[in-house]
Amino acid sequence: MSSLRPAVPPLAAVAEPVLPEAEAPPVWVPTRALSRAITLAGLLLVIGVVLGRTDVVLLATPFVIGTAVSLRRRPAAAPDLALTLEAVNRVEGGDVLAELEVINRDHVRYDLVLVRVRRSRWLRLDAADRPQGLAVDAGRTGLIALEGRGLRWGRHDLGPIAAAAAACDGLFTSAPVVLRPARIAVYPRTEPFQAVDAMPNAAGLVGGHRSRRPGQSGELAGVRKFGPGDRLRRIDWRVSLRAGELHVAATLSDRDAEVALLLDVTAETGNSGGVDGGASVLDTTVRAAAAIAEHYLHRGDRVSLLEYGPAARRPRAAAGRRQYLTVLEWLLEVRQQGSAGNGADPVAAHLVSSNALVVVLTPLLEPGAAEMLARLARSGRYVVAVDTLPSAGLSLPGGSPWVEQALRLWRLERENTLGRLREHGVPVVSWAGAGSLDLVLRDIARFAGAPRAGLR
Repeated sequence: MSSLRPAVPPLAAVAEPVLPEAEAPPVWVPTRALSRAITLAGLLLVIGVVLGRTDVVLLATPFVIGTAVSLRRRPAAAPDLALTLEAVNRVEGGDVLAELEVINRDHVRYDLVLVRVRRSRWLRLDAADRPQGLAVDAGRTGLIALEGRGLRWGRHDLGPIAAAAAACDGLFTSAPVVLRPARIAVYPRTEPFQAVDAMPNAAGLVGGHRSRRPGQSGELAGVRKFGPGDRLRRIDWRVSLRAGELHVAATLSDRDAEVALLLDVTAETGNSGGVDGGASVLDTTVRAAAAIAEHYLHRGDRVSLLEYGPAARRPRAAAGRRQYLTVLEWLLEVRQQGSAGNGADPVAAHLVSSNALVVVLTPLLEPGAAEMLARLARSGRYVVAVDTLPSAGLSLPGGSPWVEQALRLWRLERENTLGRLREHGVPVVSWAGAGSLDLVLRDIARFAGAPRAGLR
């Protein structure tokens, strides 16, 4: 019986190519000052010896002695860099503090270390537009404080940071040492937001919202006959005396609610100027989402988020401080993703709880955004649309006399879309900080129990 030939030859039969060892680049290289010192000293010595001039030889003596003294101990190790960030939660407009350590592990003093820091345009650092220099003794560490402000939410790069050292009185310089960038998280500034009206459908377990379900609470729902399980302290004696039998006060339970924040990331317009300038669509969207989530999470409600876009990222609904930190981290990754495309619905009905209040943050620039709002409303959910389009500072193409006319027609068409959404039960409000949703939530809660007409 013939044995099968192995498809792969044994390791011993495989000839490994012998590669030449690559020479590592020198860590320290001589400077032009060393070349000039050696050339000048040698030239003076040669001239003095050839011409028999002792004075010329004496002129070369300082150069020879000075160069020899400087070169008596040559450096071997390049400087090391270490960046330490302050362990705090940074918010837009807040301070960004970091400490850069320049470490000298050599036995030779670094006469000068030049450090250059690159950073994101949204990090404003003091004196970061020019190199900074310092001297570091042998076996010591030099410190450079980096102070500034975070101008916009997101994850920003501090770095790369490059450093080069000079030693031996400037006769040798090190190869540049580059430290990779550090990511700094700057959280969105939460604009003041406060909603005092009840949620339209508080259907959780326990919380601070009045629900439509009976239970133990202080919200009076009516008077009914006494039944098994009723407490004696809830007996309404006035009604009981008039009716001739015991009656108790019926109350509605207090429950928590779920808020689903839907962020439209298909379009971006407006000029973002950071915390001190104008706000773009994504700026308004992220800051409003952070404010709404903070408000309801501090009240004990559950909050979930969902992107309307190709990626459709979504963290699960939860409550508490951990969820608040998760929301902030999630918002840092919000980016414009373009159209949802291909007729697919990234916001399927099963992704949003049927009892949740859906707050959609959208500029209504994508044609499918209005259709998405219509589908959510037809599914029986309580939907509120928050218009995040900036009132001024839109990015418009120039060079055509028809731009203003086209913009006017587009605004008219957009107003018609907003009007149709309002007519069919989808309120649209502009984000204005505190109290932005109060009037809308009041109307929704008022008609929560009434049948609603679907969108046609």
